[in-house]
Amino acid sequence: MEKKVKIGLVGSQFVTSIHAEALKMVPDAEIVAVTSPTPGNARNFALKHNIPNHFQDVHDMLAMPDLDMIVIGAPNRFHCEITVAAAKAGKHIVVEKPLCMNLAEADTMIDACKTAGVKLMYAEELCFTPKYVRLKGLLDEGALGDPVLIKQAEKHDGPHAPHFWDVEQSGGGVTMDMGCHAIEFFRWMIGRPKIKSVYAQMGTYLHTDKTRGDDDAIIILEFENGVVGMAEESWLKRGGMDDRAEVYGTKGHAFADVLRGNSILTYSSVGVGYAVEKAGDTKGWSFTMYEEIWNYGFPQEFAHFVDCVKNDKQPLVTGEDGRAVLEAIFAAYASAGSGKKIYLPFETDAKKPYDLWKKD
Repeated sequence: MEKKVKIGLVGSQFVTSIHAEALKMVPDAEIVAVTSPTPGNARNFALKHNIPNHFQDVHDMLAMPDLDMIVIGAPNRFHCEITVAAAKAGKHIVVEKPLCMNLAEADTMIDACKTAGVKLMYAEELCFTPKYVRLKGLLDEGALGDPVLIKQAEKHDGPHAPHFWDVEQSGGGVTMDMGCHAIEFFRWMIGRPKIKSVYAQMGTYLHTDKTRGDDDAIIILEFENGVVGMAEESWLKRGGMDDRAEVYGTKGHAFADVLRGNSILTYSSVGVGYAVEKAGDTKGWSFTMYEEIWNYGFPQEFAHFVDCVKNDKQPLVTGEDGRAVLEAIFAAYASAGSGKKIYLPFETDAKKPYDLWKKD
């Protein structure tokens, strides 16, 4: 494929803005369309980002004959439906995390893409975040010995998209929103061995007026090779983002902080903006990012996915990886609901992870 990969964006809010900005940095990518069901949103987004086509119905965009790939930034509950439609239209697909609402949907998506012969790629940017890539390099080269414990924490004051507050649209709270990052991070760091067990503690502590979902969670994963992963996920932290990881091995340990060292220590009484748009409560002390999108690995992620489409390569992060993450998320909610360690493989017909934690 010599031509540029022509891409359509599904969505018009925070994460799709990141997708657009990241793809502009990829020489082999060309954004040719955007779609959003909200009247006027796609048009305004297209004007802002100089995209030639905009649609209100995703099926109209999928009918474009020269469209190669779509990027789904819609609410979680639409991921499966859009993926199946895109596969039938012969389009390669990048799905923003989490993969979908439940395991049955995950299987449907994977099967649809296999049947259609299109790539299903799972957008986990932590596998491309420069500091984390170097952290994995230290582990892979033996500098830390054999891994024993890996920790990853992501904390801020709440999701950027309103639908994440609503468990009926998102499937769960902070574990569904951000725990998915940590789970795939652990898997990727140590070569994706099977997860043996999951134990989780979660609660709704601060945002009871906004959500029934969990706003703080601790998740412990035990892998078959004996490595333990510990995730700390929170919507309780004010003052901007916190994203860091630690690796402890038999011959050393290493700490990576995505924000500190790549940011400007800032105090503001009114709050500061981010690279894409204002995100979170940044009043008071916070860490102001420069080249935020690059430091999180979004352009690197999309350069990889575009290369996979253009040159028919195997993606680093696939739909199967997204399903494995989702299985662990369901196990985490089941653990928090029962107070017990949950062993994998874990099968459930629950429609969303939240249902295994609380019975409304």
